[in-house]
Amino acid sequence: MAKGKVSLDVTQIENFVFDMSKCIKCKGCTWVDHIYMPGVKFSTRCPSATRYLFDSYGAYGKMRIGLALAEGKLDYSDELLQILYACPLCGACDVGCKRNLDLEIELTLEALRIKAVKDGKGPMPEHKKVAQNILTNHNHFGAPHENRTKWLPEGINPSPKAEVLYFVGCSASYSHPEIAQATVKILDAAGTQFMLMPDEWCCGNVLYSVGMIDEARELARRNIDMVKQTEATTLLLSCAECYRMWKVDYPKMLNMSTADLGFRVVHLVEYVDELIKKGTLKLTNGIDLRLTYHDSCSLSRLSEPWIPWEGERGLWGMVSPTLERRRGTNGVYQQPRDVLSSIPGVELVEMPRNRENAFCCGAGRGTKEAFPDFALWAAEQRLEEVKEVSAEAVVSACPWCKDNFAQAVKKNSENLKVLDISELILEAISG
Repeated sequence: MAKGKVSLDVTQIENFVFDMSKCIKCKGCTWVDHIYMPGVKFSTRCPSATRYLFDSYGAYGKMRIGLALAEGKLDYSDELLQILYACPLCGACDVGCKRNLDLEIELTLEALRIKAVKDGKGPMPEHKKVAQNILTNHNHFGAPHENRTKWLPEGINPSPKAEVLYFVGCSASYSHPEIAQATVKILDAAGTQFMLMPDEWCCGNVLYSVGMIDEARELARRNIDMVKQTEATTLLLSCAECYRMWKVDYPKMLNMSTADLGFRVVHLVEYVDELIKKGTLKLTNGIDLRLTYHDSCSLSRLSEPWIPWEGERGLWGMVSPTLERRRGTNGVYQQPRDVLSSIPGVELVEMPRNRENAFCCGAGRGTKEAFPDFALWAAEQRLEEVKEVSAEAVVSACPWCKDNFAQAVKKNSENLKVLDISELILEAISG
């Protein structure tokens, strides 16, 4: 039984040897719990294990591979790297394991990627191209940095000083400007003054997600300092991936609590929900639509606040001081549903797998870049659930989800609307 000092520091794979060694291959990380499972048709939660149908691709396989790497019993290979990276790090396995064993699966998978980079083997070539884009042009796509604010709609003028700072993110700035435009129009309708970063850079989501922690940490420090210089008290985001980075991964990399950032991190759905319940914003225009809401992983099971921890592991794996596990159940689940339900005419129906059991769209955390076919397959699997509940539209709160779903719909010529929740909110305000 492993004993001694331990922490949640993902830069040291030794912190997770216990977790890797105690995986019993129960496959709770792959299957949705039977009490939630509606049937065999939608019974799995892990995209990688479901797609590749080989144990190595499930968390139970990666735990064995990781243990062998940590103990120096296994060398890297192209196949091994594919197994480590053909995974959206969606957190479904972590939620499943913590229903039973309380092993830190998600952190282990992140630590394995960090180790792969430090060992000079990772990330994938496609990830290196994105990293170069971020380091050179400060955005995911390598687009001209001076074009970052071209999305701003006419008549909307950010304030030079405000309590709310809107961090737009690369996707809404360059590829899905309709989300950024809807967000600022919603703020304008609510009478909320907002500002933008004087010089916004990428949040570094892919850098951290593929294991390039040194570059990601440097970007985190720079971005946090920029926010503090503006003296904003609320950082508002409309991208789930950016939201997770700011709320969870920045504190994780810098060994601090989310509460100690010095400003509040909120997603648009949280902010709008607050405004509606205060009576500051009213959604009065009806939208006749039967829709379903997709829980983006980084806004749901991966979004719980980060609290650093270190201590001792003793007999039977017990740790001291007590470690409050992040089980994925306290993500942002109810707020978007309340917002959608407040729109007249909207009929909100739930997919079989929802909330912490939701099936990932497959686009996030470097997956779409290196494994586009896998990412598109995952979106198609999720859209089967949308059709199962006879929804006319699928709504998400992340541009990466919207983009992946839209590609899957187009590929299969589906008669289905793909919307970001910001677009619906705006339509309910302005008609």
